[in-house]
Amino acid sequence: MAINYDELTKKILDFDSQVRFAGVANSKGELVAGGQKDDVEKLLVGDEVKMSIHYALQKRYLYTNLAYKIGNETSSITEYEKVTMISIPINSNELFLISTEPRADYLKIIDTVRSELDLYGN
Repeated sequence: MAINYDELTKKILDFDSQVRFAGVANSKGELVAGGQKDDVEKLLVGDEVKMSIHYALQKRYLYTNLAYKIGNETSSITEYEKVTMISIPINSNELFLISTEPRADYLKIIDTVRSELDLYGN
């Protein structure tokens, strides 16, 4: 069964009031689904969003070099002063990206995304 990324990203945006952004990026750095909640201040705009996606993909690539020793990445969490960035690999070509308010319960959010992806057999 194919994953409906639009439906999944909307579900995660609605899941927790602390979620600011939920999206899916492909290996080319293109956002293929999702977006930001309408009622939150945009911290990144235009090319800054593309740079953020690029950095998330770059970090994922770097950690795959150690996978043979430490296992495959299951998620990555980076806390900043104004936002927490989360990335969750969907498969070898796609990455689920989430940003939340600082101090959000990101483990609960990650578990929810994984549960949803498991429904599709990922």
